[in-house]
Amino acid sequence: MRVAIYARVSRLDQEPENQLHELRRYVQARGWDAVEFVEHGVSGAKDRRPVLDAMLADVRRRRFDAVVCWKLDRLGRNMRHLVTLLDELRALDVAFVTIGEGLDTTTPAGRMTFGIFAAVAEFERERTRERILLALDRRRARGLRLGRARKMITKPDLLSGADSHQHVATQLGLSVGTIRRRRAEIDIKRG
Repeated sequence: MRVAIYARVSRLDQEPENQLHELRRYVQARGWDAVEFVEHGVSGAKDRRPVLDAMLADVRRRRFDAVVCWKLDRLGRNMRHLVTLLDELRALDVAFVTIGEGLDTTTPAGRMTFGIFAAVAEFERERTRERILLALDRRRARGLRLGRARKMITKPDLLSGADSHQHVATQLGLSVGTIRRRRAEIDIKRG
């Protein structure tokens, strides 16, 4: 059996080796041939992911008989997206297996269990979102600044010059948007 192994980590400073070790061991024990697809620094909440998209393109070309993941949340955290993926795999007659949850969609029980775990993954994502929004509301109520820290401008005299936003941004190593906002702030203070 030809299988696609899919592993994903959400942040670039994380390593997928724990997932890959278990996946390789599982696939080897089953006697399957595998190709690895590893996603680095991409959220499971996103429907479009470069490595996932490449794997699905190969699945559509019928290069694989199954897709194997470490856990369901590695494939995705959005129930709609997970169900769509499962439906597509089923339509292509491609099995889906997760080691952590013991899912195998070649069976009716595996398909039912998949639906339950997909709902739980989406529930956890929504709970995380709620916690983040509550934390932002608390910071806002205390008058704290939201978002990332402001970039320091090392040569403020460049902002008041006649050079273009692009030229100043290049000189300071900042984005054009940052220069545009800072110049607007200066105009408001003057005005």
